[in-house]
Amino acid sequence: MNGIADSRAALEAVVFDMDGVLVDSEEIWDEARHDLALERGLAWPESAQRDMMGMSSPEWSRYMHEQVGLAETPEEISAEVVRRLEDLYRQHLPLLEAAVEAVERMAKRFRLGLASSSNRPIIELVLQLAAIADRFEVTVSSEEVERGKPAPDVYLEALRRMEVVPERAAAIEDSTNGLLAARAAGMFVVAVPNPVFPPRSDALAAADVVIDSLTKLTPETVLAS
Repeated sequence: MNGIADSRAALEAVVFDMDGVLVDSEEIWDEARHDLALERGLAWPESAQRDMMGMSSPEWSRYMHEQVGLAETPEEISAEVVRRLEDLYRQHLPLLEAAVEAVERMAKRFRLGLASSSNRPIIELVLQLAAIADRFEVTVSSEEVERGKPAPDVYLEALRRMEVVPERAAAIEDSTNGLLAARAAGMFVVAVPNPVFPPRSDALAAADVVIDSLTKLTPETVLAS
């Protein structure tokens, strides 16, 4: 077995992103923030959704305060958006096709972590409602680290808590910032591109494997690549 195959066989952990990978949430986040701005009588910048994709809670709430112009503090903005998301998720959790099955498959072979830009309460609510919280050894919100994606901090923190080196871990990502974050962390990168907000070509090129659906995410996807 060559060195590359040996390193793949040595993989022991898989770290999932959440928004856009497990839940179809990017448009819901955008809607909640967009509606909040409109309720305040503010114009919504055309680039706002893409600008904020992958940002941590402190980063996107500061963006809404400074760039969109909301008068509330970033902390107040974040709390209000999270409240709206929680209400929507309790009414209907937008799980992506085969998300739960993919998690279950990977959990049979690997230790699992989650590294998300969502706030901690949203992460816990999604995993609880999806009944997969116990499959994840570690979950990390980017509000718990210094920098959000595309910086690698949230992935590195997940791996630190799991006591796994990046070379022995794979990341499952969908967005430009997420793919770049996982690559910067030094992990094996599996891309499941978001069809509504597809990643930039340079970010997609940073992936080791590209699949078009979670139905194709299996242990063999990463071990045989």
